[in-house]
Amino acid sequence: MSAKQRSQPDSGDSDGDLWVFGYGSLMWRPGFDFIEQVPARLIGEHRALCVYSFDHRGTPEKPGLVLGLDRGGACRGIAFRIAATHREATVAYLRAREQTTNVYREVLRSVWLENETRERVSAMAYVVDRGHVQYAGRLTLAEQVRFVRQGHGRSGNNRDYVLSTVKSIEAQGLRDPQLHQLAELLRDDKPVRS
Repeated sequence: MSAKQRSQPDSGDSDGDLWVFGYGSLMWRPGFDFIEQVPARLIGEHRALCVYSFDHRGTPEKPGLVLGLDRGGACRGIAFRIAATHREATVAYLRAREQTTNVYREVLRSVWLENETRERVSAMAYVVDRGHVQYAGRLTLAEQVRFVRQGHGRSGNNRDYVLSTVKSIEAQGLRDPQLHQLAELLRDDKPVRS
């Protein structure tokens, strides 16, 4: 068994439905069939613009920035329930989409559904690998703006990625203060004050 195979968990009960936690582009462009989507909260990691994008929203020469789940705090996103019959195809699709450079660790995390039942489910999620060369850590707002403005990859420009994510967060009636501040600067093309 390779190290890559060891780092990928069994995606839960292989006979039942699969839950996937989306916190970035999966919220507005899941790309897979699902039975339901439910607002959800993951505790222990937070959404952060902490991954240099060398592929989807940038290149190695001109990296963009994309989101990762990073240590600490909590994150509100969307939990998608996928029928057991689509489990294998969905996991394969997500690995092909999210793991092009292996900057994420595919993990199972407890998420709390924000619906009438308020149940806890185990969901597949992508957590940033802090030891990976693409881990950007905590950047200043000015650095974030610079990388997002320059970023363009095979999935499009980085600015659209950030603005679409913010729009999806707002559609849930939520705010992400750091992303919203960045989005304002990107919408207006305002210079960043030091």
